[in-house]
Amino acid sequence: MLDTVREIETPEGISLHLRAAGALPRAQAWMVDMLLRGAVFTVAAIPLSLFGVGGNGLAMLLLFALMWGYSVLCEVWLDGQTLGKRALGLRVVRADGTPVTWMPSVVRNLLRVVDILPGVYGVGLVSTLIDPHARRLGDIVAGTMVIHATELPAGQQVPMAPAAPLPVVLAADEQLALVEFAERAGQLTVPRQEELANMLSPLTGCRDTAAVRRLIAHANWLLGRA
Repeated sequence: MLDTVREIETPEGISLHLRAAGALPRAQAWMVDMLLRGAVFTVAAIPLSLFGVGGNGLAMLLLFALMWGYSVLCEVWLDGQTLGKRALGLRVVRADGTPVTWMPSVVRNLLRVVDILPGVYGVGLVSTLIDPHARRLGDIVAGTMVIHATELPAGQQVPMAPAAPLPVVLAADEQLALVEFAERAGQLTVPRQEELANMLSPLTGCRDTAAVRRLIAHANWLLGRA
């Protein structure tokens, strides 16, 4: 159940390394999510039971939403993390390292009905042990993978923004420096961001806040984002 590293090269030549999560941390995250969903259902079902058949019907709808909607909504709205995955430091991403979207999340979660066979995720466990990137069948079909969020590769913390192509060709080390700036910009004060961005005004053609935004747009383009 060793974790594996997947190297991905973007169309612009940026090398990303994704450390796939093995079966054990994924099982732990799943257990945390199950306990949380069970607690929510139990707390809600007790008062609903007082309303007779109608209350029981609402309880069943809640159970359906928790079982089928919880994971999808969390993965799309919480940057690839259910509460269990967040507790274990895991994240779902697309196979190319980009954030997971609605359709892949829906597919990977629907296919749990196959991965769970013949019980306690037997098929899913075998798949994670065989697949070089520790993916269960749902991830393979959906084109997703679960990685260690605390060890995101360079570029994965770059703020999402409309991409803008570079006006000139940069060397590989210059491209990496630009991506690293965009990734760490949020950790810097605004004056420091602008100070560094102004050093590249010949590249951006602007200064201060506009220059910071332009560099982040260029970083998104280097990462192959739309």
